[in-house]
Order: sequence, then structure tokens, then C-alpha cells
Amino acid sequence: MVVEVGYAQAWDPEACAPWRPISVEEARERDATGLPYVVVYREPGREAPLEVRLVSWRDHYVGLWVYDAQGRRAYDLDMRLLDEPSRLLRRYTVAWHYTDPEMPEFDEKCPRTTVDLFPDGRGQRRQENQGQDGGVYVTSPTVGEDERWMDRPAFGEWPLLSAQVHGLAEPPTFTAADPGTGKGGGEPFEPGDGEAPVTCWRAPRPAQPGPINELFRPGVRVTDGYHPEMTVVEPRRVAGLRVPSGLLAVSGPDADEGDGPRITVPVSPGEYVLDEACVRYSYHCEWRNAEVTTTSCTAVRLLVSETPATAWEMALAPDDDPRLFIENQIAGFDTDGATGCFADAGAWEPLVALYERGLIQGEPDLDGYEDLDDGSLFMQHTWDEASGGELMAFATTGDGTYPVWVGRSDVGEVVAVVVLLEGMPEVLAERDAADADADGDA
Repeated sequence: MVVEVGYAQAWDPEACAPWRPISVEEARERDATGLPYVVVYREPGREAPLEVRLVSWRDHYVGLWVYDAQGRRAYDLDMRLLDEPSRLLRRYTVAWHYTDPEMPEFDEKCPRTTVDLFPDGRGQRRQENQGQDGGVYVTSPTVGEDERWMDRPAFGEWPLLSAQVHGLAEPPTFTAADPGTGKGGGEPFEPGDGEAPVTCWRAPRPAQPGPINELFRPGVRVTDGYHPEMTVVEPRRVAGLRVPSGLLAVSGPDADEGDGPRITVPVSPGEYVLDEACVRYSYHCEWRNAEVTTTSCTAVRLLVSETPATAWEMALAPDDDPRLFIENQIAGFDTDGATGCFADAGAWEPLVALYERGLIQGEPDLDGYEDLDDGSLFMQHTWDEASGGELMAFATTGDGTYPVWVGRSDVGEVVAVVVLLEGMPEVLAERDAADADADGDA
């Protein structure tokens, strides 16, 4: 079997076509310098490619998209380049098992299998829409080291990794495709570098912060997808929090004993304001059979400085490896008790011990603990007399993982630390004056 091999700067999955095809020499140069490029494998006469390899060494990433005869992506492989030695981890795979030639690509009813693998041997296999009940089955994958890892091939020496998927019994013969055309002899693409269209592939990125500043700016209109319009009101100050050690902890207070806080952020020793981002909205209350207006909280914040945050970053724990993050993955603290907290990391153990004695064991009149009952999300406050450090626990909207966002000034100083309680709401466009006047008259 003959397979044509072509190169391009990018791949457009919507058009199922390369963007700006390049020569093998230019691809080799991009490979050596770490710049992104793609490799397209085609069987002559077949409309859809056999596979597309997506390379970005600067992101420690190689991806593989396998297409079926109908032009649907049937298999994704996400590999990550790790050091010592230089090997590729088969980090994440998704296989779509289309049950009908007419089934649309990524149909929500299509059975699919997802496998997560990690360098330390951990992993998870998830099967969805399997069987008559369309259920979800989660198991531990049985994967050998030779399946988990792959030595990094030299440029031009990659095998056709999808050969088994396509049922090829013999190794293919590779031939160079014409770099001046797109899909099997289509119109030439203009040469040159430049920003690829937004529809083109890019290396996976972890979750992005969104417009966090807007949640603390009164008058901004947002939606959480369920309530069509919510209006940000003045942030509600809850309390001050003393961090004499200069190391802020953001974690679930229900962390396993001895593990310490999940996330820590260096700040200057001092006392800082804790406040809540709040929104006001109306909804129809069925049991009252009336329109009701209420206020709820969307985020909690430790305000380190009045200087505005010009950039936000997701805080990482010591064992978080950004090279392993898949698209939109979050890192943060875990909770099994729907609770998070801000605390002085230098007094973590005594502060958490007071929290457990006061909340879980219910010791009466406990020095160093108080249960706040003022309508705030913050529920428990503990303080360590010896160090002066404090802990403030707050309710989350459920169990799971909550990312911690660190806001920095234009000179890189930490100015705020934020935990979003229900993800990032979408900011709505500002109303013009005529619409605002019309609503006011109504």
C-alpha cells in the first residue's frame, strides 16, 4: 500500500484540510526548533486522510487524529514528551465506535472509550454509551509499559501509527505529497508564516481564567447558562484574614491528615480582606407562583492589594505537571465535604485541628473557633493563638476539584487570589443608553 506524506503549518479540522502546506525541509526545521507543524498521511484516491500527526515540541506535545472512510475522526491519541529518557507518554486516547456509516462525527449517542494514563502507572478507562442502557463504565486499564510509553522517533522515521486501526497487514510504502496543494490536488495555498485561523488545531491548553475581574465590578451583566441575566453587585466584605507566615494556603480543610494544604501562594505577611463576588437576579418561584429577586455568590477572594489584576494564572500544587494537562484541564484543591478554605500555611495543622474539633466533633465553647451565622458563604473561622495565623472556611457548591486563580499586577506582584464557586459565568454585552432607558421606564 502506498501512502502519501505531506506537511503543513497547521490543520483545519472543520475543512479536514491542511493550512499552508510546507516542504519537508521546512517541516524538518520547524521540528528542530519546536515550532508547531502537522504531517498528513493519505492513501491515493481516498478523500479523507488516514491520519494527521500534530506536533509541537515546545509544548511537549504530539497528537494523532485518525479518520475513517467517511471523513470522521475515529481515534485521537495525545502523547507527551517527558524527560530522562526522551520518551513519549501515551497520555490520553479517545476512540469513537460509530455504529452507522451515516452517524455524524462526535454524535452524542456514539459509543466511545476514553483512556487516561499517567507516568506513575495510574490510569482510568471510561466507556460511554455502552450496551442497551447506554451506561458509563469506569475501570482501571490493563496497559503494559510498551503500550504506555513510546521512544521518540527521529524526524521522518515515524511509522503509520494508525495502521492497525485501518487493518493494514503489511507496512506501507511512503511517498512525498506535493507540498503546493491542499487536499489531494486542490488549489495552492499561499506560502509564508502567519497566525492560523481560529478553526485550526493548536496544542492543548489547561483551563483559562476568563474575565474574573468582571465578577467584582458592580453593574456588569453575566449569565451562568441557567439564569439568562444576572447583575454583579458590590462585593461583600466578610472578614480579615491574618497570614503572618507570608504563605497563603488554599485548600479543602478536609484534606487527608498529614498531607498539608493543596495549594500555597506566597504573599507578604499581613492581614488581608476576604470578600465575596455577588450577583442579583430574578426568577420565577414555582411554590410562590411569583417573580423573586435574590442574591447569590459566584466567587470568594483574598484581596492582597487594591492594585488591579492585569493577568490571572491557575495556581499549581508541587505535584502538578503542566506537560500532562489535556485541553481545559483544571488543577486545584479537592474536597469531599463541599468546603474550601483560605488559611495561614505556617499554622496549617493547628488551624485545621481546631476546625475539626469545632465543626466535626462539636466541642462546645472551643477557644480558637467560631461558627459564623451571618448569611455569608464563610461558615467557620479558626485562629491559632501561638502564631496569630487564621483560617476561614467557606461552602463550595459541591464536592470535586476547585481551581485557584492568582491575579497579578502588571509588574507581576500577587494582588488577589480567587476561587470560583460554579465556574466562570459568561459576561454579557453592555446595554446601550436607549435600552437602559427603556428598561427603566418599564
